[in-house]
Amino acid sequence: MLWKTWKAFLFANLIFFLSGLSGTTPSSATQPPQDWSWQNPLPQGNSLQAVHFVNATTGTAVGDLGTILRTTDGGISWVIQTSGTTNNLFGVSFTDDTTGTAVGDLGTILRTTDGGSSWVSQTSRTIRSLRGVSFTDDTTGTAVGDLGTIVRTTDGGTNWVNQTSTTMSALRGVSFTDDTTGTAVGDFGMILRTTDGGTSWVSQPSGTISALRGVSFTDDTTGTAVGDLGTILRTTDGGTSWVSQP
Repeated sequence: MLWKTWKAFLFANLIFFLSGLSGTTPSSATQPPQDWSWQNPLPQGNSLQAVHFVNATTGTAVGDLGTILRTTDGGISWVIQTSGTTNNLFGVSFTDDTTGTAVGDLGTILRTTDGGSSWVSQTSRTIRSLRGVSFTDDTTGTAVGDLGTIVRTTDGGTNWVNQTSTTMSALRGVSFTDDTTGTAVGDFGMILRTTDGGTSWVSQPSGTISALRGVSFTDDTTGTAVGDLGTILRTTDGGTSWVSQP
């Protein structure tokens, strides 16, 4: 008898619940919010993967879920830009305060010519994740990524061409000092060098098996690479030799 009474109670409550679903719309006070926005941290909280400044005040940062942020006051304030993608972005390179390229997951390449007010997707000819990009002028740039992927453009990204990297290691950073001379770094201490715009890439001895995640050259001979476990490598001879720094 007690079980029948309990079943009747449950049935009555179920009918009440269902009638509420099909009845009048709840008041606005009980409706979930339609839009969510970041309150802390501001302006957003996604992880940021790369940043590039073209001068002391103007810079762009990119990160997870297609995040792009822009500052024109040296980072005192950052403004969210619409990337048009939810793919993670890992690299960004600007040649001036208006023209730049961002790269990321699944071969994503985005291009802006108006300082990021609008970003346009480009065809990379790869579905592998791209993790670094370097432009030396508005037209000439190189992007690197997973499984030794290297793609090159000489027309501002209208066309990207695959290059042979001689490695299957993930490449995570790239730095060109002019349209012919560049260095790419990646997993297992991989360092590749080109002096002919990527027509050929030559492996250099890094002296480490740690993953290298970033590289920056100031001229054809002087550069620094950084990576896992606090790894810092320095060259002053174009990568013929790399010296570990503490």
